[in-house]
Amino acid sequence: MRIAEKVALWGILAGLVVFGLKLLAWQVSGSVALLSDALESLVNVSAAVIAFAAVSFASRPPDSNHPYGHEKAELFAAIIEGVLIVLAALAILYEAGSSVLRPSPLKLAWDGLGVNLVATAVNLGWSFVLARTAKADHSSALAADAVHLRADVVTSAGVTVGVALAVITGIHVLDPIVAGLVALHVLWSGTKVISASADGLMDAAPVPAVLDRIGQLITEFGNGAIEAHDLKTRATGRWTFLEFHLVVPGQMSVAAAHDICDRIEHALMADMADLKVTIHVEPAGKAKHEGIIFE
Repeated sequence: MRIAEKVALWGILAGLVVFGLKLLAWQVSGSVALLSDALESLVNVSAAVIAFAAVSFASRPPDSNHPYGHEKAELFAAIIEGVLIVLAALAILYEAGSSVLRPSPLKLAWDGLGVNLVATAVNLGWSFVLARTAKADHSSALAADAVHLRADVVTSAGVTVGVALAVITGIHVLDPIVAGLVALHVLWSGTKVISASADGLMDAAPVPAVLDRIGQLITEFGNGAIEAHDLKTRATGRWTFLEFHLVVPGQMSVAAAHDICDRIEHALMADMADLKVTIHVEPAGKAKHEGIIFE
């Protein structure tokens, strides 16, 4: 089992524990803000289940129907998670709006906040585990989950401050107002996850630093060729696909041109993990005098 799968599986258990704690915090205190926090954690559980299913499916090797692999399943999962986050935000806004009109005094607010802080600590620790695993394993689903959990930590901190102020000042309407602010933050977090995942589904290019490094390596190891042009890249889950045209002297043998391609490919794949390279060799007459010029 891939490490990302194991982490995603444990994420379901962590999500259930946090949801149970936050639900208890709401029941103890009667705070609408704490209820909003619990609703977001319920989304965390759903997201963890989706992430595990997506990571498991994405780990399947390429087959006849999916020769490029199944990694995009993680991007679909991330978009579904983003939609769930947005729906949770709308539910929180509705509850907060109703409570602003009918604010009620809180019960055992300090006890509820104490339980909520424990849940927040669990979320914070687990978000770091998810982010580290996502980076190491190039998992879009786990990366989206990490972003969501960190947003949850921020909102929980805001809820804690807001509920404490409501208790100290006796201004009970502060509780649903804080819940509304939480909802707006959650909404922003969800749209961010959807946008990032949509880029992956649309075959967006990697970040400029990756493109610059690719250009450096082609320049360094492409001696013997004339130029490289029409360079295209796309990132899909853990894989980055690269293709470009390599122009060589017309009289160069196929074997010599192949040696240059091998040299470039080996350099690229040694420097960058999970890279797939396709090079189209062309004679000198196809030079465009653009891109990477070797001579």
